[in-house]
Amino acid sequence: MTGTTTTAPPRPSTSATSMSPSAQQVWRRARGLLIAIAVLLVAGIALAAVRSGDQHGRLDPRSADPLGSRAVAELLKDHGVSTRVVTTLAEATAGTGPDTTLVVTSPNLLTFHQQRTLQSATEPSGGRTVLLAAGPPSVDMLAPDVTSTTDTPVAARAPHCSLPAARNAGAVDIGGVRYTTDSPNSDACYPSDGLPTLLRVDTATGGDTVLLGSPDLLYNERLAKQGNASLALQLLGSRPHIVWYLPSLSDPSATESASGSGGDNSGDSGGDKENQDAGGNESSFLDLIPSGWLWGTLQLTLAALLAAVWRSRRLGPVVAERLPVAIRASEATEGRARLYRKANARDRAASVLRTETRTRLASLLGVPPSEAHTPEALVPAVSAQLTDNSRDPRTLLFGPAPADDAALIRLTDQLDALEREVRTS
Repeated sequence: MTGTTTTAPPRPSTSATSMSPSAQQVWRRARGLLIAIAVLLVAGIALAAVRSGDQHGRLDPRSADPLGSRAVAELLKDHGVSTRVVTTLAEATAGTGPDTTLVVTSPNLLTFHQQRTLQSATEPSGGRTVLLAAGPPSVDMLAPDVTSTTDTPVAARAPHCSLPAARNAGAVDIGGVRYTTDSPNSDACYPSDGLPTLLRVDTATGGDTVLLGSPDLLYNERLAKQGNASLALQLLGSRPHIVWYLPSLSDPSATESASGSGGDNSGDSGGDKENQDAGGNESSFLDLIPSGWLWGTLQLTLAALLAAVWRSRRLGPVVAERLPVAIRASEATEGRARLYRKANARDRAASVLRTETRTRLASLLGVPPSEAHTPEALVPAVSAQLTDNSRDPRTLLFGPAPADDAALIRLTDQLDALEREVRTS
């Protein structure tokens, strides 16, 4: 095909016309976002460092969270009672004794082997064992004379028993698991539908076991309500030392097999499965994520959205600019052709070829530019200039897209021949 020839000025050197941004330009564009990210990271690390001593888990005496138990630990400390937090069975059993209160926060999380080991250590110790929300997976082993029944909602309940600690405390927030026992040496308090939610049972060695149907009265957020603080201090402060056992799934004893137990081995695996299932919300993934991390994730997401909006506003509308260098028409044509070929855009390439041919033919034949691409105006004018009636100008100028590359080449040759014939006629 023929085309307009453009004489290009000499090319400038590549180094003088490079469009790649310099390091200084890249820094100016990205420094705002990088500074914002750095500030967020520093603030997050500082906040984590400041609050690391306060954020622990539920019923943790080191935690100041609403569901932590730091408040009751501080009250006990003021009354001369020391509290030691342990997370392994070995530490818990080693700390038992007549002058110690062992608090087990999640007895249902213990495996059958762990429960049996704990019972063997606490029964002869002569101290006090406090079991929080112990249900069927743990009561049979840790409190053999006790049976657990269905749960009841937590509410303010009156003691209705002769236990001095309960009578002095009065109404407390309690509920959860309810218990029954045949032991004559026991105190059943805070009943719900006739069944106690607090049960104290004496042991043969002078100690006792206290079962709380729910641990709510030990939470920081509830300690100041009702007689919760009074009951907590009396139940946990009867001995000068407290071993606060927070069972952990990472405890090596959780994976130990109860070898040498004879026929009990078959029951261990079933008991272990029940204990794991009884962990309930303890083993839930969302419950294991501190609330601060969720809030931090929300803040980071919001910051990312604001940064995206800020960067998009900086782009502004599209502005046409003159190229810094002149490009030869042949190079531009070849480059565009390569792009069409890479994308297999034969339809688009054929459309461009036909459009340019129609525009030039209309100029040669005196057809108005507004009608150059109308078959009814252009085809009759072209046909009148042709001597070979076998060629169909309508198909060439307005036909379908070629099916393959060979057909596109033939179309190009035919359009070029048609234009030459019109020019020479």
